[in-house]
Amino acid sequence: MNPAAIAVLKIALDDVKPRVTRRLEVPLSIQLDRLHLVIQVAMGWTDSHLYEIRAKDIGWGVPNPDFGGVVRDARKARLVDVLEDVGTNTLKYLYDFGDGWEHSIKIERLIDPVPGIAYPRLTKAAGRCPPEDVGGPWGYAEFLAALSDPGHECHAEFKELVPEDFDPNVIDADWLGEQVAHLAEHWSRKTAPKRPRGSLRGRRAS
Repeated sequence: MNPAAIAVLKIALDDVKPRVTRRLEVPLSIQLDRLHLVIQVAMGWTDSHLYEIRAKDIGWGVPNPDFGGVVRDARKARLVDVLEDVGTNTLKYLYDFGDGWEHSIKIERLIDPVPGIAYPRLTKAAGRCPPEDVGGPWGYAEFLAALSDPGHECHAEFKELVPEDFDPNVIDADWLGEQVAHLAEHWSRKTAPKRPRGSLRGRRAS
């Protein structure tokens, strides 16, 4: 594989309705810790929990002796190396080991970089990211049911957790794309990886 190529990724949040999907273009040479940040920003998560990127039975993330299993350091692995060494075009991304948000990542194809375009970039988005700490896919289903039913015992409580205009089908794709573009801008200037401008908490639809 040519490390200079661009990987077109389709990312889907598993076991969630309405469907939450993103299409991203990232350098094939991207480090996995940076891929984690791109997914966080593109999905609309807040990067408040641990994560793991898995290829078959191998996982990368933030090594922590307090957690079971062997996780390799995501800072020391590139996407191209994982794809070549493991021999796969699909990955799993797990965010928040408590809630268990699992994402399926499919490398759809490799393309040549377009001159003048900064990568990574978000090219398509559908479905709003669930709120943090809502209890994973099953808790989110209950959450949405309570929001839509004024008679539900948790309706008032859950309403306080999200903006008044919360709609799982509506996202601000342009704003998400801007946040990914900020990452690309920072990295192109060879600065240390960091969150884009502002916090994802309390912002517009994501």
